[in-house]
Amino acid sequence: MNITEMTIAARERQTANPGKIPVMEHYYTLQGEGAWTGTAAHFIRLAGCDVGCVWCDVKESWEIGEDQWMDLEAIADLPVESGADRVVLTGGEPAMYDLTALTAALRKRGMKIHIETSGAYPFSGDFDWITLSPKKFKPALEEYYSIAHELKVIVFNKHDLQWAGEHAAKMDSSKTIFYLQAEWSKKDQVTPAILDFVKANPQWRLSMQTHKYIDIP
Repeated sequence: MNITEMTIAARERQTANPGKIPVMEHYYTLQGEGAWTGTAAHFIRLAGCDVGCVWCDVKESWEIGEDQWMDLEAIADLPVESGADRVVLTGGEPAMYDLTALTAALRKRGMKIHIETSGAYPFSGDFDWITLSPKKFKPALEEYYSIAHELKVIVFNKHDLQWAGEHAAKMDSSKTIFYLQAEWSKKDQVTPAILDFVKANPQWRLSMQTHKYIDIP
């Protein structure tokens, strides 16, 4: 099944559940990595992903339970109830779904809206910040290279540094912030190489999963 077919399949399920999107979990916390580290945001983790990262630390988000489909208006109320003014849609792979109606509902409530995506599915919705985190297992679509505000590459081995450069070459460094982030289980092995790479290529920055160090969601 190719990307187009998978997108159609995901959105057909969405059509079969009108006015709903599956939510695995949500929580109000501080952003732990990337450009918005340390800022408060309500994370909404959508269920469903077939990108298949072997090192994914939320594999339970891959499957979609029938009881996870939530009304869009109820989803949009979640950050209001927590007192947040910023929402991060993550996954899973949030771009599997048409996010137009959800982001409109969030916008109606005055939210600033971010998304974290692999870029493997067609873009939809209205966002203030787009984090592209491409994966080798399923390539990002070309449209993301011109719209992403942040490129965040997860480094599992040294070859990923070269791979990161290939993605950055497709983007405008005056408009996009480039981050390298060690895969958590490999951080001790790959962080020295990341530090050397950033020093040699100062357009890049180091991202750390600070939420894991201080044990917050």
